[in-house]
Amino acid sequence: MERREKFQTSSGIELPNDFNPDNSHFDYETDLGNAGEFPYTRGVRPNMYRGRFWTMRQYAGFATAEESNARYKYLLAHGTTGLSVAFDLPTQIGLDSDDALAAGEVGKVGVAIDSLEDMLRLFDEIPLDTVSTSMTINATASTLLCLYLAVARKQNVSFDRVQGTIQNDILKEYIARGTYIYPPKPSLRLITDTFAFCQTEVPNWNTISISGYHIREAGSTAAQEIAFTLADGIAYVQAATDVGLRVDDFAPRLSFFFNSHNNLLEEIAKFRAARRLWARIMKDRFGAKNPKSLMLRFHTQTAGSTLTAQQPEVNVVRTTIQALAAVLGGTQSLHTNGMDEALSLPTETAARIALRTQQVIAHESGVADTVDPFAGSYAIEELTNGLEQKAVDYINKIDEMGGMLKAIENGFPQREIQEAAFKYQKAVEKNDAVVVGVNKFQTEEDTTIPIHKVDEKIERGQVERLRALREKRDFTKAENALTKLEEAARGTENILPKILDCVENYVTVGEISHKLRKVWGEYHEAVTV
Repeated sequence: MERREKFQTSSGIELPNDFNPDNSHFDYETDLGNAGEFPYTRGVRPNMYRGRFWTMRQYAGFATAEESNARYKYLLAHGTTGLSVAFDLPTQIGLDSDDALAAGEVGKVGVAIDSLEDMLRLFDEIPLDTVSTSMTINATASTLLCLYLAVARKQNVSFDRVQGTIQNDILKEYIARGTYIYPPKPSLRLITDTFAFCQTEVPNWNTISISGYHIREAGSTAAQEIAFTLADGIAYVQAATDVGLRVDDFAPRLSFFFNSHNNLLEEIAKFRAARRLWARIMKDRFGAKNPKSLMLRFHTQTAGSTLTAQQPEVNVVRTTIQALAAVLGGTQSLHTNGMDEALSLPTETAARIALRTQQVIAHESGVADTVDPFAGSYAIEELTNGLEQKAVDYINKIDEMGGMLKAIENGFPQREIQEAAFKYQKAVEKNDAVVVGVNKFQTEEDTTIPIHKVDEKIERGQVERLRALREKRDFTKAENALTKLEEAARGTENILPKILDCVENYVTVGEISHKLRKVWGEYHEAVTV
């Protein structure tokens, strides 16, 4: 007797008892091709990990810049090959640490960054010409990029030697996460200004990481993650071309950020389908000619939403499966979650185990020794085709609505994600979906592990340093820089040089954000009853 009547993936793709030539159809030349060649189904490089492994990042940041700096040095010493910075909530929404609305949140979910002083402490003795840094920041992304560049200048590192990524994806904030500040139109201007500035000034910087991660964390299916992420990407490319940027000038620096969930086969297929579909979109819709414009390069993070507070050690197994799927799917960069992240920020021990998970996959499993080892599998190819088609259907619907901005205004992706999340939650409650340790295989005794705690004194110290900075900086230079920023925001010139001038004169993140709020206003989500 079968375990259940029907087997299907999170995206509703029915799974037959076995995949075979009768129920799986693909053409090698048109659907797969060789790795490093259009449509890039098998990967963006001909030799993939035989040339070099993916960048092993660990997402980290908490409390003060000094404490986060110590964690970065610890991770680098243990084999991390790139940094990934987590910022606290006030930094993400453009509030200084002494803002009344920031009370109780300073340094909690990430590091508090108010000014260039903090950024200098964050990267103290970390050479920006050799370390690649990813920053998970959106509404204030342009400001944090300028702070990073100001640190590089202090280190005498030229901008063309700086490498890294800012997430800079505001559309998914409207869809799934909520850390937006400004309305869509000026938000898109900040993004396209960043594209143009980096094209000439910071050519090795990834100007955006178009994120499906948070869409999946909000409860989407794998197919929805592909569709809504690529639809956001289409909107950004369209916005950039609408202001006169040439697609092949900025598209090679676009990058993506995906979630890796529990269903191993579906996740491998998801990455392959997304890569193939993006190549076709860039070629057919936007007429891109540069092969690098067609390549979907992506960072992956294992699924935080799958981590459980119950039996947290089991999260190591979940993370391993998810990391393996990302590698088999051809990721360029990977973060593995700590087993304790359903309870707190990761301890050093949990972060080290998470990093070791990647290292074991890289050096001991053998899966990185050959390109796209699942290629030609009837199951993988049929799932790849099925996910791509479902994503295409969604993108066509979004096009009919007038594009992703209109779809977001209509609440379409939000409703689709909510329905998928509700359906999954009901399945868990009915035991149709098993979560080990939660609705099955529970233990009577409590499992306790050490957890990381942020000292409440952190906030007071951060506020005191910020106020001292305002007292000692050159007030006139700071005010003049802010005035020029406001003038640029009211006009059409690129705003990034004005933000860079502000941060180099020790204007704070909150002051820059409030000046732009004054000009552009704030976005408030429409509430429907």
